[in-house]
Amino acid sequence: MLSNAAVKAARPRSRAYKMFDERGLFLFVTPGGLRSWRLKYRIDGREKLLCLGQWPDVLLIDARDQAEEARGLVAQGVDPSGGSRAARQIRTFESVAREWHGLKRENWTERHAADVIDSLARDVFPELGPSPIGAIGAPAVLQVLRDVERRGSIETARRLRQRISAVFSFAIAQGLAEKNPAVDVGEALRPPAPSRRQPALTDIYDARALLAACERAGGPPIVRLASRFLALTAVRMGALIGMTWDEVKDLDGDAPLWRVPAARMKLKKARKADPENDHIVPLSAAAVAVLKAVKKNGYDARSSVFPIRPAAIGALYARAGYAGRHVPHGWRATFSTIMNEQFRQERAAIDMALAHTPKGESESEYAYNRAKLLDQRRALFQRWGEMLGT
Repeated sequence: MLSNAAVKAARPRSRAYKMFDERGLFLFVTPGGLRSWRLKYRIDGREKLLCLGQWPDVLLIDARDQAEEARGLVAQGVDPSGGSRAARQIRTFESVAREWHGLKRENWTERHAADVIDSLARDVFPELGPSPIGAIGAPAVLQVLRDVERRGSIETARRLRQRISAVFSFAIAQGLAEKNPAVDVGEALRPPAPSRRQPALTDIYDARALLAACERAGGPPIVRLASRFLALTAVRMGALIGMTWDEVKDLDGDAPLWRVPAARMKLKKARKADPENDHIVPLSAAAVAVLKAVKKNGYDARSSVFPIRPAAIGALYARAGYAGRHVPHGWRATFSTIMNEQFRQERAAIDMALAHTPKGESESEYAYNRAKLLDQRRALFQRWGEMLGT
């Protein structure tokens, strides 16, 4: 198969030549340097050639999509090189799905965009991909989703139905289909399993006991320090593991804080790119003490504050005897539950400390109020550190 680098590196020779990709698709390079995509196929017993466009106007991924669409037409007995109405209008499910994905992925994170197309390619395209999108009915969609359910992936099947439905809505808007069969199969799917909360301690005495047990559990000191810092700041693991020293401000001053870049926060892609959405964590005296202990242990020579594996803290809790009772992410629930019980009037500040938008408040109001509640959040984290006794 060809790669983008190979296509880009193709140079003219004294005679025209072909660079083959797969299943009849190839790049045709002329002595004058013109590079065009062509597809060789057979229909009615005759070999034919279809030109798909010139590079770089048509990239490798686009040529593959067009070739797959043409193969779908051939499978239906329609010559893709002909001028028939069918050849112009029939679109396969896969070609429409990839076009839909290409349009949407600009507003998605790379991880989510990859998850969407990978799930379609794995579970949907093998069955529905070659079919004309306007000819697919509810039974065919249901069969695909039933196959996913049979392997025990109930929630995956429900997410796939939503994605298939979005593709059909996209097709309908373009006049490529008249109905959305994925809408009709929702009631035929198995209900989702009851959601399970991650285990978390919700009593301050139990929280203190866990931290004490961790000190007795052994293992690398940096893991115990990371666990304690996670408890004191109630951030997500992704924020902690990626923490760097240049994110820490005024460590020896009167108002120490940690500025977590928006790119590492749980936000929509558009908000991740804006530094205005960075999460500010006021550091309590206890949290500052942890960071100074990290420095004392010689870890300040690295850019990463906590150079540990993501699973290290969970393993520490298991050694401490808390497997199944508390997980690293559980500190967010611990902080929220205990602080809301004791400081109910500070609900807005508690939500902001967790990087949550307070209920009933718009995102614009949230952005406006972040600085306003910084002092309240600092006081809450200071009190929280004292309560934990760290």
